[in-house]
Amino acid sequence: MAKQVLEVEIPAGKKPAWVDGVLKLVDCEQEKQKDNRPITERVKTFEDACQILGIDAEAIQEQWENAGLTMIDEIAYQKLRIITAALNEGWEPDFTNPDEYRYYPYLCLWTKEELEQKTDEWKDERNLQLWIGGGSSNYGANCGLASACSDFAWSSASADLSARLAHKTEELAIYSGKQFTELWANYTTGKEVKSWRNS
Repeated sequence: MAKQVLEVEIPAGKKPAWVDGVLKLVDCEQEKQKDNRPITERVKTFEDACQILGIDAEAIQEQWENAGLTMIDEIAYQKLRIITAALNEGWEPDFTNPDEYRYYPYLCLWTKEELEQKTDEWKDERNLQLWIGGGSSNYGANCGLASACSDFAWSSASADLSARLAHKTEELAIYSGKQFTELWANYTTGKEVKSWRNS
């Protein structure tokens, strides 16, 4: 295929750039102000995620309150949806693609008694949160955030995390789990969870 060369006069203050596969003229000043840091450096809080997605954090929380969203796990889920969308930068899971990998944070809950046996350095390294809870057993096990279920013989495994909270990479899932541990724990337990540092 033969290539053609086009000469285009570019107005002052503009520059050519590929935007979503289309060559456009963009404002040089806006391009300078664009934050090109990795997404994990730009999303440290729920408010950061809202800003990236163009959502008014105060207004959306007021909407949730007006809609009767008051349970801890419901609010945590809504916040995690926004945070996950911001971290994924437009990527959404394709559930028609059997070869696509999707990632979620792996959470391990510790009791207060177990944590008292660990050093502060050990807790900091794992970004641990405090939750007091338990589970049940019936012919097998069904306990905690994810479970291996069995009736007379092991048969299935399930994880109670929403598909909307899938991350496009393992690194993003790990980051989300560490940066937003309290929200993940609030969502999965339905209880107010605080950092061990604040307990």
